[in-house]
Amino acid sequence: MALLALQSVSKSYGALKVTDNITLSVNKGETLGILGPNGAGKTTLFNLISGDVRCDQGQVLYAGNDVSRLTPHQRCHAGIGRSYQVPQPFGNMTVFENLVTAACFGGQQSEKQAWQTAREVLEQTGLLAQANKPAGGLTLLNRKRLELARALATQPELLLLDEIAGGLTEHEAHELVEELRRIKARGITMIWIEHVVHALLSIADRLFVINFGQKLAEGEPQSVMNDPDVRRVYMGMEA
Repeated sequence: MALLALQSVSKSYGALKVTDNITLSVNKGETLGILGPNGAGKTTLFNLISGDVRCDQGQVLYAGNDVSRLTPHQRCHAGIGRSYQVPQPFGNMTVFENLVTAACFGGQQSEKQAWQTAREVLEQTGLLAQANKPAGGLTLLNRKRLELARALATQPELLLLDEIAGGLTEHEAHELVEELRRIKARGITMIWIEHVVHALLSIADRLFVINFGQKLAEGEPQSVMNDPDVRRVYMGMEA
């Protein structure tokens, strides 16, 4: 059974249909890459999964349960964690305090458990040396790491990553990919929106491409990248 399934999900803002009858499923332990040009509806798709917005039509099923009407914090408690394209830490709090907050309120852990989780996540994401620094003063790479770390501190079964490699150097993106490999090896299911294609292709088991809110292609990564429609729409290349 799929861990996550979207069934004919649609979302409109006035006359603009940003997600149009999307159906997809993600199996436990799988990494699904999401591609599409700017404005294709990728982040809206994440918002529908995380509960930041509600679908007009269709259902969001998680672990076999309909979560379409649940709030974001209820979905987080159920095991859906996410990062945002623009990191959103509590800037006046330390890195450690950010993670304890995520573990307590997102992961529903006791204070003692949250401290232990925060320590483990700091080590996993390479942030241990930054633990007592204010989050607002971090470099871009470390803000990206903290965004990932905060999602991990909620102890998700499904992790949504929204352009987490964006703005990083080649070396920094490589470091991030290695961290994601370790997360994948722990069995965490991931859905990753990314424009840094080589990073995405190094992790993804399957790709799902959308354009104007509709599915354009889906399947094994190399086959999808060779699809003439994907090359034309996403890469601006004629087959």
